[in-house]
Amino acid sequence: MGTKLYVGNLSFDTVEADIRSLFEQAGKIEDCALITDKFTGKSRGFAFVTMTSQDEAQKAISQFNGHELDGRALRVNEAKPREDRPRRDFDGGGRGDRGGYRDRR
Repeated sequence: MGTKLYVGNLSFDTVEADIRSLFEQAGKIEDCALITDKFTGKSRGFAFVTMTSQDEAQKAISQFNGHELDGRALRVNEAKPREDRPRRDFDGGGRGDRGGYRDRR
């Protein structure tokens, strides 16, 4: 399994192919994923790139952290493990009567 890198401060105009071609200069890529908003489909300004080895990942970090792409200075570092977050309860709890006691006659 490779080393996953976080690539931040991306321009909203940057596409996955741009990121892939840039990081291929540092070594072999297992995966590249530009993160998009699930409702609009637009870029959220960051991506994850998985390099095949730790050495290639370190090379990519040193080569591309601060590198300018589409007018933005990239922030590249090793990705942190994903944290499990508790599910959010959007309706405020139970689905019972919201108005208090009502006479049901």
